[in-house]
Amino acid sequence: MRVAATAWAGLQGLPLPTLCPVVVPGLYCQDQAHVERWAMTSEASSGSHCARSRMLRRRAQEEDNTVLINVSPPEAENRGPYGSTAHTSEPGGQQAAACRAGAGSPAKPRIADFVLVWEEDLKLDWQQNSASRDRTDTHRTWRETFLDNLRAAGLHVDRHDVQDGNTTVHYTLLSASWAVLCYYAEDLRLKLPLQELPNQASNWSAELLAWLGIPNVLLEVVPDVPPEYYSCQFRVNKLPRFLGSDNQDTFFTSTKRHQILFEILAKTPYGHEKKNLLGIHQLLAEGVLSAAFPLHDGPFKTPPEGPQAPHLNQRQVLYQHWARWGKWYKYQPLHHVRRYFGEKVALYFAWLGFYTGWLLPAAVVGTLVFLVGCFLVFSDIPTQELCGSKDSFEMCPLCLDCPFWLLSSACALAQAGRLFDHGGTVFFSLFMALWAVLLLEYWKRKSATLAYRWDCSDYEDIEERPRPQFAASAPTTAPNPITGEDEPYFPERSRARRMLAGSVVIVVMVAVVVMCLVSIILYRAIMAIVVSRSGNTLLAAWASRIASLTGSVVNLIFILILSKIYVSLAHVLTRWEMHRTQTKFEDAFTLKVFIFQFVNFYSSPVYIAFFKGRFVGYPGNYHTLFGVRNEECAAGGCLIELAQELLVIMVGKQVINNMQEVLIPKLKGWWQKFRLCSKKRKAGASPGASQEPWEADYELVPCEGLFDEYLEMVLQFGFVTIFVAACPLAPLFALLNNWVEIRLDARKFVCEYRRPVAERAQDIGIWFHILAGITHLAVTSNAFLLAFSSDFLPRAYYQWTRAHDLRGFVNFTLARAPPSFSAAHNRTCRYRAFRDDDGHYSQTYWNLLAIRLAFVIVFEHVVFSIGRLLDLLVPDIPESVGIKVKREYYLAKQALAENEALFGTNGAKDEQHQGSELSPHWTPFRVPKASQLRQ
Repeated sequence: MRVAATAWAGLQGLPLPTLCPVVVPGLYCQDQAHVERWAMTSEASSGSHCARSRMLRRRAQEEDNTVLINVSPPEAENRGPYGSTAHTSEPGGQQAAACRAGAGSPAKPRIADFVLVWEEDLKLDWQQNSASRDRTDTHRTWRETFLDNLRAAGLHVDRHDVQDGNTTVHYTLLSASWAVLCYYAEDLRLKLPLQELPNQASNWSAELLAWLGIPNVLLEVVPDVPPEYYSCQFRVNKLPRFLGSDNQDTFFTSTKRHQILFEILAKTPYGHEKKNLLGIHQLLAEGVLSAAFPLHDGPFKTPPEGPQAPHLNQRQVLYQHWARWGKWYKYQPLHHVRRYFGEKVALYFAWLGFYTGWLLPAAVVGTLVFLVGCFLVFSDIPTQELCGSKDSFEMCPLCLDCPFWLLSSACALAQAGRLFDHGGTVFFSLFMALWAVLLLEYWKRKSATLAYRWDCSDYEDIEERPRPQFAASAPTTAPNPITGEDEPYFPERSRARRMLAGSVVIVVMVAVVVMCLVSIILYRAIMAIVVSRSGNTLLAAWASRIASLTGSVVNLIFILILSKIYVSLAHVLTRWEMHRTQTKFEDAFTLKVFIFQFVNFYSSPVYIAFFKGRFVGYPGNYHTLFGVRNEECAAGGCLIELAQELLVIMVGKQVINNMQEVLIPKLKGWWQKFRLCSKKRKAGASPGASQEPWEADYELVPCEGLFDEYLEMVLQFGFVTIFVAACPLAPLFALLNNWVEIRLDARKFVCEYRRPVAERAQDIGIWFHILAGITHLAVTSNAFLLAFSSDFLPRAYYQWTRAHDLRGFVNFTLARAPPSFSAAHNRTCRYRAFRDDDGHYSQTYWNLLAIRLAFVIVFEHVVFSIGRLLDLLVPDIPESVGIKVKREYYLAKQALAENEALFGTNGAKDEQHQGSELSPHWTPFRVPKASQLRQ
């Protein structure tokens, strides 16, 4: 109650002898002189002044310079609006009335909006050496200073200590007063509702099924649907205009309160600010605090009355209608997800659901193409010729001391290769290229619609503020070219130098990946030699495939190990580069990691698709790498080996990731519960004792963000598009994985993770540009795959020039060993190549090379031309959304024009209206009707 009284006294301008006279986040008095000076100036009605934190930034606009509380120190006039507040009226005037409008009396602080936790081992206090004790004392001092500054900032701080044997777990519950919420809602430019609108939710598949009269099993009625609003940025002095402003308890949603408190925690110092002793992030990194998280709304399990109980909390609604495995075929309640977890999490699940839905037609077509390949295995004449050749084709040894072998022994490999290498693959590659283009075009429309409905259309361009870590470390300030505010600034030239240095590190790490790839190549070559020399005829025939399969497994292990190392390195480099906003920080980090992961995951498939078997040489003149003969494609061709590599890496990675996502959160949560429960048992607490909500949430797993989830899906998108010519089943495996992934991720967020701080986002960020780059790369990759790795063009050439029924095609693709080699071994042999008897390329090779290059050019131009046409035909923003956005801009302009009646020509408020702006007799501008707004 002391904090609440202090807050309201500060709002009304009453002098306080011990606490900071104003209740604004980030402010605290440094000495008694400030308090005395404030008391004097308060009596003189000249506004309140208090030494404030450098990290508190205040938005001030010329057309309305009225703010909640006057907190500008005398020296703030030269620091700009980000480092100070604008000039205000006297304390206790109309701004205090604004905060009290419709509420009558101060609202009681909530139980908790945010929780800070740290653990203290009492047993170790007397066992530590002097250095450890000094560190413990320092941490204790930092914590106390941090909590004192939070109290001075107007937060209600409630301590709950739980004694568990020799360990004490300290829970600090934080809640913000109404004044603090109002101040920061305006400072953070939060958008709050003005008028409720009819729900505009629509789904094209639901509309199509309704038009066809088909029952929609995907549709489910989810209770407590979040209403839609016409909203705008919050202004304290316009408080009565906002919907629900008469109820302080419900005016700010839980996600809005969490955002406000997290902003305060991120900017509150706990030591000298020039030493970067500031913010919750540093305290967590230093181990001063064990955890910091907002509370869940309650348990996710339904009450005994069942799921139809009338008062389910938001978490229970999400669990019942989203996170349960039985809902795998239902639409996602994205608006419920957005209300509970924020726009960034909701956009991820919107993208995941959209991508999964589009995988359905791709999986159907890919499966049909694969079934066509299964049929052709038994009707293909070249495959029948190979399997029935017996001893007609004796092949040259695969290594220096390896034996000669018969081509007929590789019958099974040739049949497996025919599953993926046939004419249907060309059609499927063209289909997938256009599929990827349409997917991105329609996602842009979906993203624009969601951004508009969720009030995030201008977030990154106008509303996003500097990162707290950037603001704490920036050496200077400069005006923002968009808002005109003074903001922390880091010179672009210095950032460019740091990014260049980071690029060098990326190149070094890519070189490490290439070295690992070379080692895998050598491993496969040596393994093939070892298996070929085993003396077993069957193993010798399968030597290349055994070496390839084991090499794929080893490569997957290398990929997973290097990924963990590089992600940690990318975090350090991105922090060092000093990016201004969280979006730019995440984009830079994402780009670094993706470049590395792209090389890490795709280097081996690229080698098999485009390089393996190209530089082998011929008998008697084989090329070597470090003394080991270069690899050549097996009897079935390199395309079947590429399909095998894709399935091992893609499916293997999906299985490992899903196992990790299932087991790791459960193991971490189990260990946390076991650790805390064992301490309670030692302390003598009964096992069945009731548990407080903050204790239950502390036992959950910390949410680590969405980066890994996005990365997994984008890498999968690359496998589905870049190498789809080699594996038509890739979309099917991706679809099956994503059906599991959606509910698995939903279950983690609802049941197993601590509630993350709700973050705003305008779109999926740089991931969209990465997807667009992958789409363009996929067209070129598939064109080269079909031209150089597939037998499609050699078969077509043979049909045109020799035999339409492809009889004799196997003999056409085999060259004879040079006479010198045959004389040295006293027998002749064959090998796969278009060469003459002397080992030189034949005329057929050059004819096929010209045809292959022409095919690449034609394929790329056809696909890119159709893609460009689709881009022009499908607008990025739906016409209806574009009209609505323009309508809202028009209404905002009209509202501003109407407000000018209260202002002078220079933007200053007319004195005659200062005392009556928020009086009961003052009528706000008329909010347009829903029908007018949304039409």
